[in-house]
Amino acid sequence: MSLSKFFKFFPWVKPSTVAFLEEAEKLPHFGWLEKLHGYIYGRFCYFYIGVGIGKHPLTKLAAPLVWLMDKLYPLHPEETTSSHFSWADSYHGKAVPLDEAVKLIQVNRNIELHNLEHVLPYNNAKDIVLQHPDHIAVLDCPCRALREHPCLPMDVCLIIGEPFASFIREHHPDKSRWITAEEAVEILKAEDKRGHVHHVFFKEAMLERFYAICNCCSCCCGAMQAQRNGIEMLCSSGFIAQINTEECVGCGMCEKHCQFHAIQIIEKKAVVDTAKCMGCGVCQGQCAKQAISLARADGKPEPLEIEKLLEQASSSSQHA
Repeated sequence: MSLSKFFKFFPWVKPSTVAFLEEAEKLPHFGWLEKLHGYIYGRFCYFYIGVGIGKHPLTKLAAPLVWLMDKLYPLHPEETTSSHFSWADSYHGKAVPLDEAVKLIQVNRNIELHNLEHVLPYNNAKDIVLQHPDHIAVLDCPCRALREHPCLPMDVCLIIGEPFASFIREHHPDKSRWITAEEAVEILKAEDKRGHVHHVFFKEAMLERFYAICNCCSCCCGAMQAQRNGIEMLCSSGFIAQINTEECVGCGMCEKHCQFHAIQIIEKKAVVDTAKCMGCGVCQGQCAKQAISLARADGKPEPLEIEKLLEQASSSSQHA
């Protein structure tokens, strides 16, 4: 008997837990450890992320769990002889400009896009599988909730599609709510104005696929903290910021709002550090002179452009 069928006998097991297990059982290599990992992450996300960033009161007591996770998914695999994937391979986000984040929210049909290696340069969790994409829950950001002086507002994490949205609503009813696609777009636009980065998140324990769009600030976000510490949990949008020096007046708004510290004002002109720039587009939205544009970046992974990806998948199936 499968776990999902077994748990149906217990009335206190929430329907979304059963739905998550049913989806997990469709993945033949998804064992009990992965199922448990996914449940713990979704059910106790504030504890999980709090321990990860060292901000939860029980961090020291959770040391054995952290040790186990580091053995399974080393934070720095180059320092070990392990053949396992790294932590970043199992849990990562991709920066996307505002317009692409909006398009992903507005997908109004179920889709399946597998093995997007050209978009996500990781060994695992590279699928976009959307079921009921109109089911969207907004969650109080765990990263912000754990900070002493967090950025506001709190409700900026968008959980998209099933079984994830219902799981979050049922297990975190006091920290989440249902929203429409239109409301989700307004959250994205408001966060963009605040200078916060849109990251599309994928996680192995979350059925090896996309499950959320988070709006991140470098002062609160655990993934951005990890990135600064050499754990490459975030990858480039595939774009890079370019400055029109004739239009730039050196006001410094782009430098002030760049979450990756990739822009400096030098001799009254904005200068982009191409090694640091993630192509998130935040600077573009902050420029009153429209002196910043995004261009495809050589040597970076391809952009997550959902419409193009769907067109490519449709073309490939027609020629198969």
